[in-house]
Amino acid sequence: MSGPSLPPPAKPEMPPRDPRQPADFDPVILGKHLLRTIRVGALGTLDPDTGFPVVTLTSVATDYDGTPIIFVSRLSQHTKNLLADPRASLLLSQGGKGDPLAHPRLTLMVMAEQSTAPHLRERFLGRHPKAQLYIDFPDFLFFRLAAQKVHLNGGFARAFDGDAALLMTDVEDVETFADLATSAIEHMNTDHVEALALYAAALCDMPKGKWRASGLDPEGFDLALGDQTARVAFPAPVRDAAGLRQTLKLLADEGRSTV
Repeated sequence: MSGPSLPPPAKPEMPPRDPRQPADFDPVILGKHLLRTIRVGALGTLDPDTGFPVVTLTSVATDYDGTPIIFVSRLSQHTKNLLADPRASLLLSQGGKGDPLAHPRLTLMVMAEQSTAPHLRERFLGRHPKAQLYIDFPDFLFFRLAAQKVHLNGGFARAFDGDAALLMTDVEDVETFADLATSAIEHMNTDHVEALALYAAALCDMPKGKWRASGLDPEGFDLALGDQTARVAFPAPVRDAAGLRQTLKLLADEGRSTV
């Protein structure tokens, strides 16, 4: 029998705002957006023999609370490094046209934690459906990259350093929310394809197409069209099916009002 639910830990306080930064710069909103939308990141691990950092490329998803998830082979160098020393760094870059340094990017200093939680499989496949080809290979491992600190560069005069907990999402009961997310995503992708296209075009300024819901968490849901991703943020956190239905209706009404 499980014990009583514990309240989530208090969020750390935001550091004082730099008055030289633009008034519209919100590092938490931008950081969460990058965390939830970037599919591939540069992973820096420590070589146990030399102590030198080794940077590799890896596919990335997120857990319900925003913790990055990677799925890696035991044969890869970064997996061997993480098993020897869990300290690592993950760079998520938005990219785009023009000067690459003009686009937002987020660096997270993390501790890699090997995990066998069943819902990680679904979360990773939602973001990377082609991983179905190797998702059941026995030599692959899931790691949750528990973020400690973040460095955000959102462009000129838009830098932020702080506690990674500021970018995380409170999830009171992971198993209950996982059940809600699984059923909601299946329902949206089966019965509400037109609404998903509306969300992507009207609320995310993305091209029209057959978008699919790829993930759901208390603060929003993720959309995918091929290699393109989009994020629909909720106006308030959602904890249950009734709240989710109401929120999706409000967002659909908002989307229709803009087209």
